[in-house]
Amino acid sequence: MSARIEKTIARLKQRIEEGQHYEAHQQLRVVSARYLKQSNPQSAIDILYSGAQSLLQASQFASGGDLALSLVDVYATHAIPCDPTSKARIYTLLGLLPAEEPTRKKIINAAVLWSSKCSEYEAGDPELHHFAGSLYAKDHEPYDAEKHLLLGTKDSCVVLTNLLYTWYTQDEPSTAALYVSRAVLCYLLIGNVREATTALDLFTSRLLEDNKGGKLTVQSVETSMLDARIFPAMPLMNFLRLLLLAVTRGRGATDAYRALRSHYNLLLQEVGGWDEALEQIAEMYFGIQVPRQRNFMADMMSSLFGGQPAAGGASKRPQVGAPKPAAPPTVELD
Repeated sequence: MSARIEKTIARLKQRIEEGQHYEAHQQLRVVSARYLKQSNPQSAIDILYSGAQSLLQASQFASGGDLALSLVDVYATHAIPCDPTSKARIYTLLGLLPAEEPTRKKIINAAVLWSSKCSEYEAGDPELHHFAGSLYAKDHEPYDAEKHLLLGTKDSCVVLTNLLYTWYTQDEPSTAALYVSRAVLCYLLIGNVREATTALDLFTSRLLEDNKGGKLTVQSVETSMLDARIFPAMPLMNFLRLLLLAVTRGRGATDAYRALRSHYNLLLQEVGGWDEALEQIAEMYFGIQVPRQRNFMADMMSSLFGGQPAAGGASKRPQVGAPKPAAPPTVELD
């Protein structure tokens, strides 16, 4: 950072500290625009980041959020690499914005879109998704949280499963499969078999831990191909476990998959909302053609950015989970 930029930042920071918030905000926009016109995006970034941080620390959330959104716009317009330094600025600013500030979601969506174009990840940088998803989970916004956590890092799976399990505990005990399916089926739809399995394992472990002492009947099944806990009173939990076993075997388990669907057909009809997801899974992993094909990843990205779904898709992604609870869950992130 040049001495000139440091001097400008110090002057505008002083104005903010003196309470001249509007004037400082307007000057920050003017100065950053001047540097952009001079083809100096780095100086504009320094100005916008420092100004946004100072305004947010002064509880000027609308003005600070506006500058943060401008910062991400500079990232995107000038193809700034999605690296640890550029992401760290976004993390800092998002951490200063309260959940109720409307600009926060705009910044998150803009940042993900930028990272999808300026990183190797078509669906957006996983670490950025993890940060956003964890932020939404902490603020008890489960629907926004799960969209990002599904596309995050391996640590995101733990946060997502804890979110779903806490959500589940507010419902009837028999609805466990409805909640964990939001992770299992969606992970399978984006081709992440490892995290689908991890989510079911983590959810099952918490279920067993909370039902010690005979509250829930559990049977252990150990064969050369399977080591699992079966719940006689929760048949759809068993369906998800057997589905994952079939998926790991791939095209060689096509007949087994058909038999599985047939055996649980009545229960699956009662649940409703899983058919579309299971049809896509059947095509992806077992080569069973479905009447039409959807791009679940494209639909998810469209959902994140508030646009229209991919061509041929429905208005929203498959309903593979439970209804929204009366009150958002309180989630432990550790």
